[in-house]
Amino acid sequence: MAGEGFTEIEYSVADGIATVVLDRPARMNAFTGRMCDELVAACDAIDADDDVRVLVVTGRGRAFCAGADLGEGGGTFDDRGRDPAETKAARYGEIGGVGRDRGGVVSLRLAALQVPVIAAVNGPAVGVGATMTLPMDVRVAGASARFGFVFARRGIVPEAASSWFLPRVVGISRAMEWTMTGRVFGAKEALEGGLVSRVVPDEDLLDTAYGLAREVAENTSSVSVAVTRHMLWSMLSASSPWEAHALDSRAVAELGRDRDAAEGVTAFLEKRAPAFPLRRTRDHTDLVPEWPARP
Repeated sequence: MAGEGFTEIEYSVADGIATVVLDRPARMNAFTGRMCDELVAACDAIDADDDVRVLVVTGRGRAFCAGADLGEGGGTFDDRGRDPAETKAARYGEIGGVGRDRGGVVSLRLAALQVPVIAAVNGPAVGVGATMTLPMDVRVAGASARFGFVFARRGIVPEAASSWFLPRVVGISRAMEWTMTGRVFGAKEALEGGLVSRVVPDEDLLDTAYGLAREVAENTSSVSVAVTRHMLWSMLSASSPWEAHALDSRAVAELGRDRDAAEGVTAFLEKRAPAFPLRRTRDHTDLVPEWPARP
């Protein structure tokens, strides 16, 4: 299965694994409004497709994503004077009285996905190329990967809701160091700082990412994974572990009496692979409140 109508990403699904390839190699996969729209459309397709169990995101060529396309020069981030239909407010709506930033449109849509997301970071991931990976669940880096939260060096600030995501992923001190200096750093520092979970030789990057994806696709309940994903992310901002206890207790009670739990236990006792009957698009869809919750 392949996505149709995409020009700046490639979308495909095989064996329960969706793949999104950022596909502007001549521009090091620099991020544009069209790429934003296509990434959101791919997420919509994934959430509507029960055959998709996990998503792998990578870049075409020698980069993951070199950041926003700066082809418009100094006015790249200035909406004034644009065709009214092309402003961020017109395309993506407003929040707090201003147009939503495109990086945030993508990162929040990725955060809301019902399937886990694995980033296979090949080469540079800079600016939005770094921040878009933060709501992804696992980041695996090739040895040549480089990261940079370079916004202060461009006279702007981190976007894509990264002021929420980055400190939670790596801690406030490391987040401050990387965003205040705006420097580009290598895969080893990213691993030490907790930005990526592992670094592998470049030639092993996709095999590693797909190996993790197959573990999910072949062994787990899609409903359990969807609920677990949102439980863990949403509890990052809970005020007390009692909130987690309440959510855990409800989820265990509800899922524990349904068919996937019976199948999981029976398959274990019979020493066979499970065949989970529930589907994430129709079963227990209201078990966890919408996350991220809209203001």
